[in-house]
Amino acid sequence: MTIDVPQEILDALTDVDMPRLPTEPGPSDVVRLAGVEAPIYRAGCVVVGSGAAGLRAAVEMKRRGDDVVIVSQSAWGGTSACSGSDKQTLHTANTADQGDNYKAMARAIRSGGAMDEDTAYVEAVGSSRMMASLQFLGLPLPQDPLGGTLRYQTDHDEVGRATSCGPRTSRLMVKVLAEEAIRLGVPFYNQTTAVKILNEGDGADRHVVGIIAMRATDRTQDNPLGIALFVGGVIVLAAGGPGELYRDSVYPNGCFGSLGLALEAGVELVNLTESQFGIGTRREGFPWNLSGTYVQAIPHIYSLDSDGAERHFLAEYYRSTQELASNIFRKGYQWPFHATRMLDFGSSLVDLAISSETAAGRRVFMDFNRNPLSVPGDLPFSLERLDEDVREYLGKAGADQDMPIDRLKHMNPLAIELYRRYKIDIAEEPLEFAVNNQHMNGGIMVDTWGRSSLGGCYAVGEAAGTHGVTRPGGAALNAGQVFGTRAAEHISASGKAKRSAAEHITDVAEAGIADLLAVLRTESPLTVKSIRSQVQARMSDKAGIICDQESVGRALIEARKLNAEIHANGIAYGRAAEAVRGVQWRHMALASEAVLSALDFFIRNGGGSRGARAICDAEGESLPLARSGPLQDYRFRKEREAHRKEQIVVRLDGDEIRLSTRPNRMLDESAKSFFERDWPAWLTGRIYDLGADK
Repeated sequence: MTIDVPQEILDALTDVDMPRLPTEPGPSDVVRLAGVEAPIYRAGCVVVGSGAAGLRAAVEMKRRGDDVVIVSQSAWGGTSACSGSDKQTLHTANTADQGDNYKAMARAIRSGGAMDEDTAYVEAVGSSRMMASLQFLGLPLPQDPLGGTLRYQTDHDEVGRATSCGPRTSRLMVKVLAEEAIRLGVPFYNQTTAVKILNEGDGADRHVVGIIAMRATDRTQDNPLGIALFVGGVIVLAAGGPGELYRDSVYPNGCFGSLGLALEAGVELVNLTESQFGIGTRREGFPWNLSGTYVQAIPHIYSLDSDGAERHFLAEYYRSTQELASNIFRKGYQWPFHATRMLDFGSSLVDLAISSETAAGRRVFMDFNRNPLSVPGDLPFSLERLDEDVREYLGKAGADQDMPIDRLKHMNPLAIELYRRYKIDIAEEPLEFAVNNQHMNGGIMVDTWGRSSLGGCYAVGEAAGTHGVTRPGGAALNAGQVFGTRAAEHISASGKAKRSAAEHITDVAEAGIADLLAVLRTESPLTVKSIRSQVQARMSDKAGIICDQESVGRALIEARKLNAEIHANGIAYGRAAEAVRGVQWRHMALASEAVLSALDFFIRNGGGSRGARAICDAEGESLPLARSGPLQDYRFRKEREAHRKEQIVVRLDGDEIRLSTRPNRMLDESAKSFFERDWPAWLTGRIYDLGADK
């Protein structure tokens, strides 16, 4: 049985138009600093980033009467508006049959290790409120006839806590939050790139005083690079993850995040070893994760060599057609690569095989008009010959159609419509794809209110390093909403953003602009193109899903050398737009060294395979097997239990990256609240721990 959804419904859930931005307020004044006539914009709080998490923070602050503005490199151009997967998910706790109580949900969120237990509980307990408020704003989450929210199982989720309104869920979230921000009168400064955090004070008294940005609209003869000052004592970093860090990436183009920006300001980062990699289409076309029903439809996967000869390469890894097809299906809810799933002929052998094919120079495709070919000597593909969990799922879904494209059309017609919008008809032609970097689980170290180690600086969304090693698929969307709200509540309670900042920060701003201009040179052997090529190739080739101690160590030496060269020679630029990119690639080179430093530290201290990467070692305890025999080149270390209980902290001290570890924050699950005892802490604001603010 195939359910036909009217085209107008498919169109409405696929073509999501974003609102027009309001007119930008002008600067409060102009000041001459470091030879530049720089405009000054004042605010109580500056939110950097216009994705779902940043918009949530701005909306919640504005509702509480705070003076807040949003600066964005490209409004509606980030990952939550432009990227995603077959079914982006928003996590919510539910009744016992699908979902459960908040403590159980928190245990699932933190189950991968290296995650603070209190953070996991904050995300879990805040999830219902986030879902309800998004529905109030107009997010069309699906319901059953009695009003229950429809749910399904996703990766690292054994219960079924996820829900979705199709592949554009996160874009729809951005849309409804953006409309609310505009309705509330939040000012937006678009085409505005934050390039330096300004801070004053020493030690524990160090705090934010503003941001230097570069804006095309502020370019003048006396300010050719469009340098602008945003003065404010509070900032929220919500600029997403470092998508440009990898050559093989499913991020939209131009996603730089704020890790380098934060490092440069002395902000501590955490868990930079932890990312997510999985199959998806490349950025050169339309970047999208191929999880969920794309693979649950069980298409044929093959590669082409340079002569155009087709290779049924997965047959070299799996022992039977049933095993091969079942593991293609499992990529739907086991989407991210995980080293342990290379064992026992698991689903991550699919990732390994695809990665090996592309490394050998072959192109890999997914064909929805063919069922998987049989493993030589075995029976052909049949829906009746699949592993029990796969047969049960497809049976409940009613996906008994003969061809993958028909099964996909039945289970998720939006998946087909989405690619058609980008001139790719997967109903007619095979889809080229690869294993790509998709998400940074680490980032800026924050507490349960989103506070970083720098006074007045908060981080939310993918900029915040809250996720640990693994997380249920789509939980990042929920985390961004929860912490966007938490940060806003804390900022409002502090009273620091109730009115525009009036401080004069001439000295620190002049020093910051001078430092910025010193990096940008009209002549330098280093160009944006050369830095990008070095960083992306090094990260994809040496810090992808397959790593080893020697290769990571060499890559770190090369990354340090590049940053020393940038420090000595600066970065060449021609046009003003290239100057902006030059600063961003300075930040990416710094972020690359930080990631490689943390990864090298982890491996040299006995770190094993977990989450994103297999740490290969000839003495490793784990050996993946394939139909063709043992995969000795991919023998890997097991994860050490002690490393699940701690996190690696990274900070920049002068020009040197310092590394340390800290234990995960714990949660006493036996502790119980008591209304009369605990209500005064809420009434008086003691819950916000404002005395700990720097």
